[in-house]
Amino acid sequence: MKLDIVNSNNENVGSLELNDEVFGGRIKSDLIWTSVVRQNASERRGTHATKNRAAVSGSGKKPWRQKGTGRARVGEIRNPIWRKGGTVFGPQPRSYDFALPKKVQLGALRAALAQKAQDGQLVVVDKLESAERKTKATAELLKRLGATGKTLVIDVTPDDGFALSARNIAGVKLVASSRVTARDVMDTSRVIATRDALEKLQESLT
Repeated sequence: MKLDIVNSNNENVGSLELNDEVFGGRIKSDLIWTSVVRQNASERRGTHATKNRAAVSGSGKKPWRQKGTGRARVGEIRNPIWRKGGTVFGPQPRSYDFALPKKVQLGALRAALAQKAQDGQLVVVDKLESAERKTKATAELLKRLGATGKTLVIDVTPDDGFALSARNIAGVKLVASSRVTARDVMDTSRVIATRDALEKLQESLT
């Protein structure tokens, strides 16, 4: 597969040969799903909590003697059967994060990039630099590159001027090539990557 390389004015300045091992073959959507679920789970706060019989307020004294009253035996008023008693096996603070093999995470990213490339939603630019550190100029640059709606911009080391001016544009996310994930790629309608970033991703995903 070949992709055209464009400049900031969306003019063709060359082409890039894509590795079939990365961008060819069947799209493994199950890997993408697993990777997205893991990343979502890792960001859950998990701070929900309920009070058990040790934490709920109330006396620990036995309300009445064990035998002879004709009533059921009760140890304390905080027992779970009684109203305002403690909760049994209720949710407690926990982490929802779980580990995935590195090969699964790389496979998910490979499949996500391949999906965008096959759908024609991957744009390769020679470099991303903003002539002036202004949001308006950067927004016009991205518009020329076909950025509509959510857009993911991938660079090896994002230019400071470009990063500062792009962070105020709604729907635009700038990520370094070493930190991009499958969820980042699939959560956008357009992926704009520099030539260097895409070559590094190809090298790490082969």
